[in-house]
Amino acid sequence: MVVVMKGHLLEVDEVAALIREGETLLLAGDETPLSRLPRGRWIGGTIPYFMSEEGGVVDRHRIFVERLPAPSEYVAIRRYDEREIARVYSDLPAGSMGVIIAPYASRVHLSFALNAPRYEKFATAPLFGWISGVHLSEIGKTRPKVFEGTTAEALEHHAVVMQVAFPPGVRAEIGILNIFEAGTGPTITFPATGFSATLAEIDGRERNFAEYVGETRLDTRLPLVADYLGAAINVSFQSVDPSRGEVRFYAPVFAGVRYHHARPIEDYVDAFVSALPTGIAERVALSCNCVVNFVNSSLEGRTTGDIVGPITFGEIAYQLLNQTMVYLTVSHAG
Repeated sequence: MVVVMKGHLLEVDEVAALIREGETLLLAGDETPLSRLPRGRWIGGTIPYFMSEEGGVVDRHRIFVERLPAPSEYVAIRRYDEREIARVYSDLPAGSMGVIIAPYASRVHLSFALNAPRYEKFATAPLFGWISGVHLSEIGKTRPKVFEGTTAEALEHHAVVMQVAFPPGVRAEIGILNIFEAGTGPTITFPATGFSATLAEIDGRERNFAEYVGETRLDTRLPLVADYLGAAINVSFQSVDPSRGEVRFYAPVFAGVRYHHARPIEDYVDAFVSALPTGIAERVALSCNCVVNFVNSSLEGRTTGDIVGPITFGEIAYQLLNQTMVYLTVSHAG
C-alpha cells in the first residue's frame, strides 16, 4: 500500500527540525518564516493562504509542510530562468516527475505560461506545481519568491523544480478539478496573446474589453473558459482598469481562441465536493487551489473535503491553469 502523508501547518522551529533531520520537504509560507529555515532538501514558495485541516486559513507565521509521498525518492533540485525553463521536461530522469514552483509575474512565470505546450517532451512525465504569490494587499508592492532549499536562497526570477523518482509498479497521476463550465453568452476572442487585453472581439465585433466588462457588469469572479482539446481551461480576471481601458488576467489569453464567460455557481464548496471523484481523497499526495476561488467563494474557515494544500496564484498540471484545484495521486499500477 502506498502511504500518503497529509500536509500540515507547522511552526518555523518544527520545520527547521525536520530539515535538520534530513527530511525532504515541499513548503509554502510567507517570506519571513521561510527565510528563517536552514539549508536542506526542500523547495518552497511564498503564499499566506492555505486549505488546511482547520479549513481555509490566512496565516503569515506558520509554514505549510508536505513530505514526499512514500515510496518516492528524492533525485535533485534544479533552478530555471526564463530561457532554461524550456528544458524542464527533457531534464526529468526516466521514471521520475517534477514538482515546480515559480514566482508570480516573473519572466520565468510568463515564459512557462505562454510556451509550455511547445516544450520538448511536453507532458511525457508528470509536472505538478504552483505559482507563488503574496498577500493580496501587497500585490505590486512585494515580490513573490521561491526558495531553493539546498542554499536556502530566495529567488525572484527563477523557478525551482524538485525531481522525484518512483519505483517500478508505482504510478503518479495528475488530476484537474475544474467546476466551471462555459456559459451561453457571446464568444470572446482576443487579437493578441498575453496577460492583459485592451481589445477583444465580442461575437465578431471589436470592442474595448474593459468598456465591455463595465457596460455588461460582467461578473469577474467567474473566469473566461475555453475548450483546449476537450478540456475546459480557465482564465481568471485580476483587475479591470477603465482609465487605461485594460483588463489584466492571472493567466494568459491566447490569440484566436474562443472564450466564453463561465456559468454562475451557487456554492463553490458544494460543487467542489460533489465533483471530487469518489474515494480519491486517501490517494491524494499533493494538491493546490486558486486564490481567486479562496476569495470569491469565501473559503476561509470552510473545508473542501479532506483535500489540503496551498492556495496559489496559479496551478500547474503540465501547464499553467487558473481557478482550478490540481492534485497528484500515487497508487500501484494496475
